[in-house]
Order: sequence, then structure tokens, then C-alpha cells
Amino acid sequence: MDPTGNVYPRRMQDYEDEEERKHFQRIVSAFKYYKTHSLQRVKKTETYLQSLPLHHQKLLSNYRDHLQEVKRCIENNDEIIKLIIKDVANIFENVSPGASQTESTLSLRPIMADQEKVQATIKQLVRDWSTEGAEERKACYQPIIDEILLQFPVDICNPAEVQVLVPGAGLGRLAYEIARCGYTCQGNEFSLFMLFASHFVLNKCRGINSYQVHPWVHQYMNNLEPEHQTQAVLFPDMDPSNLPENAQFSMAAGDFLEVYTENNHWDCVATCFFIDCANNIVQFIETIYNILKPGGIWINLGPLLYHFSDMPMEDSIEPSYRDVLKVIRGFGFGLEKEITHMKTRYAQNVSSMLQCEYNSVYFVCRKPKRHTLMDGIRPRNGSESNGLPEQEN
Repeated sequence: MDPTGNVYPRRMQDYEDEEERKHFQRIVSAFKYYKTHSLQRVKKTETYLQSLPLHHQKLLSNYRDHLQEVKRCIENNDEIIKLIIKDVANIFENVSPGASQTESTLSLRPIMADQEKVQATIKQLVRDWSTEGAEERKACYQPIIDEILLQFPVDICNPAEVQVLVPGAGLGRLAYEIARCGYTCQGNEFSLFMLFASHFVLNKCRGINSYQVHPWVHQYMNNLEPEHQTQAVLFPDMDPSNLPENAQFSMAAGDFLEVYTENNHWDCVATCFFIDCANNIVQFIETIYNILKPGGIWINLGPLLYHFSDMPMEDSIEPSYRDVLKVIRGFGFGLEKEITHMKTRYAQNVSSMLQCEYNSVYFVCRKPKRHTLMDGIRPRNGSESNGLPEQEN
């Protein structure tokens, strides 16, 4: 935590050029457009409903009332969104989006993909910071936390001296829990959608269950009961300011590959639903290897969704898990634990008729204390030692 008690993104790429400023403004605009976009969707349904034969409309009177409730839920979500974006112009240390930000965002019409990310951000509040998300966190976060406690026992080592990095931290709950155990932990996130929301939760939310959202209000299909669409979820389920007095917890904003370039720095890298967010997963694995200290561990849990696969204007490779494992070993990692077919979910509405579940992989790898260069693998800085000590620590 910083001296003022705030947890905030410590670093961000300079927003000096116009393209970066426009990106920042586009995301703010997407949040501001949430209410308009969402109500337009309801209006479309209402218009069609009014065109139906009167006896059909009469049979759907409860459904008409339900649409009114949907609109109320959207209004409530919009109040939370206003709080999320209230101070975003000032959350980064080295960012000045410009005095004309407000005027600029009002003129930007967000694309559909950005609106979907706003909706996903609302659901992420549930996954990371609500009682309803506890089961998902238990399945996804707890194995990682347990492994850190096993590798770095708090009764043997000084946990404050153990540096843990959580790339793709989202709204920060996993990194927060690791720091709550006493370890020095930094979360890293690139998405401004996530960064805006995590800043609000970590720095602005005080008390337990002081806010509520309606995370499933945009799921118009597969609802068993109308209330399943309009369900309210309270957050945060614990006070984010309730960290031990000397807790070392920070969030760093920016591209993982660009922010983390210092070799042999971290004792542990913990990735959860992250490594498939790369265009080139090999580059992620190489960076994780380089930034770990000799003897450091990498803990991973998640599927291989490959976010850029089949995305227009994006390049992507999608190797199978077995091919990924070959790459991991090729860089020199030693595989210490491996579990496949771990049942996990991601921001899932448990009341929906449609359920999505991943058979995720979980593994623990260790960087050797003495570096051995594998055939065909060359360190990125061109040196044979790759910046690692020649003698075993």
C-alpha cells in the first residue's frame, strides 16, 4: 500500500500521443454510454411487444412488468458505474488524459465490444468481491494461495520478503488475498475496464456489502425465473481496507510484457486465467521465466481459451496444452505438479439454464537455481547466461 493507504496502479504507459489518449477516452465513454445502450435494448423488446396481438400482450402482462424491473436494475448499475468512473482521470501517477476528456467522451459512440466489456466488468465484481463469487474463488484462487503457503511457509520464512506477482489481476482479489497472508504482492492489469473498477473497489469501497449491482440483467435467455435476471448482488463481501498494518500490496497498470523486464526479480509468479490472453503464449512463458529468481516458482491455473483466436485484425497462435508444456520445459522450467480437468467457472450465473464449465489445468513449475540453456533456445538479451548467475545459489 502507498503511504496514504491507497492501492492504485503504480505504473502506466505514458498517454502522450493522441492514440493513447483516445483509447483512454473511449473506455470512459463506454462506461458513460452503458445506460443508453442498455435501455435501447429493452426499448426494442417493448416496441415489439406492443406490436403483438392484444390477446398475446394480455398473456404477457407479467413479462411487461418484468421489463420495467429490468430498466430499474440498469438504472442501479449505472449509479455504480458513475462512481467507478468518477475519478478515473487521476488514478494513474503519470497519466494526464487532458482537460477536454469529458467533452471528448460525450461525442464518442462506443462499439458493441466495449459495451460487452462494461457488462463483463459488472460480473467481475461478483466473481471477485461478493459472497456469490465465493465458490468460484475457492476453485480458482484457493489452490494458488495454498501452494504459496506451502512453498513459502509463514512460520519458517518472513513472508514480507517473498515477492509475488499476479499478472492479469482483474479486480485484484487474488493479489489482495496473497497480500493478506503477509506476502509482498503486486497485481498487474492491462485492461482499463478492470483498472477503473479495481481502483474503485480497492480505494473507494469501505465497509461490507455497501453497494449492489445486478450482474445478470443483460442475460435475457435461459432464465428459469424472472428474478434470476434481475437478482441483486451485494459487494464487497469484505472491507478492502482491512489489510494487516504492514501489508505490501500494490497494483501496476500496463502491458505485462512491457512493465516486467527486470530479470531474476520475483520469488513467485501466480497466473489465473491469464496465459491464454497472449497473441504469442511463448512470449508470456519466456517473460515469466526471465523475471523469476533462480529457484522461483510459477503457479498457473486456467484453460486455453486463446482470447485473440479468430479475432479480426489480430494474430494468434493456439498450441495445445501438451505443446505448451513442451515450451515450458524447453525454457528450462521443472514441472513439479500437474493436475488436469480441474472444474472451474468464470463469472457464471449459477441460476441460468445454461452452465459453462472449464476443465482447467493446474501446474507448478520451478526455475532451476542454475541455468541450463536448452538446445535451440536463446536468451532474449543475446548472452549465454541470460542474466543469471553462473554459480548455484
